[in-house]
Amino acid sequence: MFAILTISPLMRLAALRYAVPPGLPNRSGCDACGAPIGLTRPWPALSPAARCGRCRARVGPPPGTVELAVLAAAVLLAFAGPSGGALPALIWWLGWTIPAVLVDLAVRRLPDRLTLPAAAGTWLLLGVAALDADPGHWLRAVISGTGLALFFASTAVLLGRRGFGLGDAKLALSVGALLGWYGWPVLAFGLLLTFGLSALVSLGLLATRRANWSTHLPFGPFLLLGTTAAVLWAL
Repeated sequence: MFAILTISPLMRLAALRYAVPPGLPNRSGCDACGAPIGLTRPWPALSPAARCGRCRARVGPPPGTVELAVLAAAVLLAFAGPSGGALPALIWWLGWTIPAVLVDLAVRRLPDRLTLPAAAGTWLLLGVAALDADPGHWLRAVISGTGLALFFASTAVLLGRRGFGLGDAKLALSVGALLGWYGWPVLAFGLLLTFGLSALVSLGLLATRRANWSTHLPFGPFLLLGTTAAVLWAL
């Protein structure tokens, strides 16, 4: 509960600030009244109600979504066993990826200011963990992260809008490293879950006519869900 109260406002602030279309400056105030975004008044805590502290306009991610995501992450970490090993890297990755995914859901982009720190910190913390474990774990993580990112980036270059976005490729740097740390089977299982969930959701939207074949779904949420499920399976 303490983690939800302390971390959720920071994640909501990040999601609110970066949830703008590509090419526009990051949000610095309420869209309705211009009240500045921050952790002080008129934004005393960026509460789960998701309303501006001055004009009460609805802002940022839907009410309760950030808090539910943090609660789900806390439950995942509770099953992660004792501290040490790859656990710090997992905590770091979740802390940056959750707001990045919320941005992706809102405006269909994954900002560099969230995906790149996620990748850098994950690689660094896995490298530290490898000092007390088999160094082959970190080598496998590096190969997995690099390979997955290059695959995603190649589809963006070769297929354009029909491929993955470069933001997906940058998120894949940390996704591949985290899955690869736990082994090749975990990497394969995580990717299978990710693409499987994406396919099921796409088919469901097509069946209900809420999307068509040209609709571009955000892929970040599927990377987050597939990775966390695979890591939980590996623990």
